[in-house]
Amino acid sequence: MSKLPESPDPLDFIGIGLGPFNLGLAALTEPIAELNGVFLESKPDFEWHSGMFLEGAHLQTPFMSDLVTLADPTSPYSFLNYLKESGRLYSFYIRENFYPLRTEYNDYCRWAAAKLTGIRFGTTVTQVSYDEAAEVYVVSTEGGETYRAPRLVLGTGAPPHIPEPCRGLGGDAIHNSRYLHHKQELQQKDSITLVGSGQSAAEIYYDLLGEIDVHGYRLNWVTRSPRFFPLEYTKLTLEMTSPEYVDYFHALPEETRYRLETRQKNLFKGIDGDLINEIFDLLYQKNLAGPVPTRLLTNSALRSASYENGTYTLGLCQEEQGKDFELRTDGLILATGYTYETPAFLEPVRDRLNWDSRGRFDLARNYSVDTTGRGVFVQNAGVHTHSITSPDLGMGAYRNAYIIRELLGTEYYPVEKTIAFQEFAA
Repeated sequence: MSKLPESPDPLDFIGIGLGPFNLGLAALTEPIAELNGVFLESKPDFEWHSGMFLEGAHLQTPFMSDLVTLADPTSPYSFLNYLKESGRLYSFYIRENFYPLRTEYNDYCRWAAAKLTGIRFGTTVTQVSYDEAAEVYVVSTEGGETYRAPRLVLGTGAPPHIPEPCRGLGGDAIHNSRYLHHKQELQQKDSITLVGSGQSAAEIYYDLLGEIDVHGYRLNWVTRSPRFFPLEYTKLTLEMTSPEYVDYFHALPEETRYRLETRQKNLFKGIDGDLINEIFDLLYQKNLAGPVPTRLLTNSALRSASYENGTYTLGLCQEEQGKDFELRTDGLILATGYTYETPAFLEPVRDRLNWDSRGRFDLARNYSVDTTGRGVFVQNAGVHTHSITSPDLGMGAYRNAYIIRELLGTEYYPVEKTIAFQEFAA
């Protein structure tokens, strides 16, 4: 990707938002002279879930699921090259663990971002319009800058999901994305309740449980799920992150896809199995000195919440019993995931985009969402159209190779078509 032109000529594409997926696209387009693009990010620098940099926390995908390797193993922006330049390649080799630490992965992304020419940090997009005469999208920013290109790649990510009963609740409740920034304050409280059942919830529970006898708080872990589901990571299941499965899933009727989206959550939102065992072992160890002041409540859906005089009252329902009960707590952590929201800046071009019956993006197989099928592409907002591959870091390079093929009109990075042993369709 060549440097930005000084003339007013339009770019080839504009990337909006810079999470790992659009950063990967920036790295993969950097060497392509035929593509001239820019990536706009509102944050002052790259940051990926810094509030969850718990000690020892690691990715749930191997190091090969970096920004570039599965599209271009020879890329200078690979994780292994980052390790080499950082002087840690042999240490990583001796460690014999495929899974990078979360802080390490963030540092790798920052390393890559610093090397790329087309990234503009501190640039907030305020509006996207369309110039019919020139057939280009016009991207306006908070600083008064304007960028023009015939194609967009949306990588704005998903904001934290706050359950309906907790919206506007008041007090100092936090989403897990801000956990480390508020950990010390939480540990000064008499009681802490954690709501949620995924990997982030488990990491926070384990972290707080480890210091429960130091600070003397009571610790509750509440989940609507009937149990603490492990992430399913067997090899034939992993074949569902394959081009063939994307083809199969995308071709299913919309209602079938939505039904599967609900059923498949434990395939990408479960807890690392080793962590579940470590939690049990820590509970067992601490229980030797007497009952641990902690409760693990399954099948318990959050129905209501209130806040008064420093205390939260949670209205819960044990769903299998159909029994309502209350739980009072001083500290509240919502490990309730993230939900994609359509950026407000797209409103002027809403009529140029495809929507499904539920008001969500109707992504085509090539990851485009505009009515032409070649103008606006979307990263990580398609679990309902492209299945569990949408948030999967390992499929990021595949999707970007696919998008680059659409941008160029020719295949620059080979795009895999068949990798699975199993057949998904009749």
